[in-house]
Amino acid sequence: MASDLNILIGTAAAIGFVHTLFGPDHYLPFIVMSKARNWSLKKTSLITILCGVGHVLGSILLGAIGIAAGIAVTSLEGVEGTRGDIAAWSLIAFGFVYLAWGLKRAWKNQPHTHAHAHIDGSVHEHDHVHVKDHTHVHEEGQELHLEGDSCISKSSKKAERKKMTPWVLFVIFVLGPCEPLIPILMYPAAQSSVWGVVMVALVFGLVTVLTMTGMVLLAFAGISFLPMEKIERFTHAIAGGTIALSGMAIVFLGL
Repeated sequence: MASDLNILIGTAAAIGFVHTLFGPDHYLPFIVMSKARNWSLKKTSLITILCGVGHVLGSILLGAIGIAAGIAVTSLEGVEGTRGDIAAWSLIAFGFVYLAWGLKRAWKNQPHTHAHAHIDGSVHEHDHVHVKDHTHVHEEGQELHLEGDSCISKSSKKAERKKMTPWVLFVIFVLGPCEPLIPILMYPAAQSSVWGVVMVALVFGLVTVLTMTGMVLLAFAGISFLPMEKIERFTHAIAGGTIALSGMAIVFLGL
């Protein structure tokens, strides 16, 4: 019995690692959103871990309810499949909405020139974009120009969007199932081993979250070496497109 449980725990660890590694939806959204939103390493790690825990806990709770109620594996897998479809289409919808917003932002962020006339009759020009705040100080006695997203209402809306994005990802990942987990849980449950159920769930969940976080942090480090200046204003659009493609990979490729 103990040897069977050890084998099952090892299997849970292996499946958790492979399932996460070959499911780009487990880490790509965090990689691209981290870059687009300029999240710090700490914030990126925290959001990834929280979403990973929510992702695993959803399936653990469903499996626990099914085991307690004596529901068949096939029925639980059907529920997991429905949850998976909802999560995948949610990723696609979120990705396309974010892509559209990113393209709009990129269009508004095209570098352009402003001309300023001074009291003495002289005129000068300066290049800038409207997405980031900037100040332009004129000569003594002239006004201070604040242009771009310096308006308080725009800044507050921007802050609200930043706060909302991680929660959108969290909800999607809670909806997203860990398909291999429930069948693995059922074996120790059938042997009336509560300890076995707990150990399998913990190992699977821990490996899944660590793999997610490891992939995100590796990419975080790698992206920092890439020359991104020329496509900087398109990062939000790229992030949205990547998230949409991740959802499509689940729906159409079964990843």
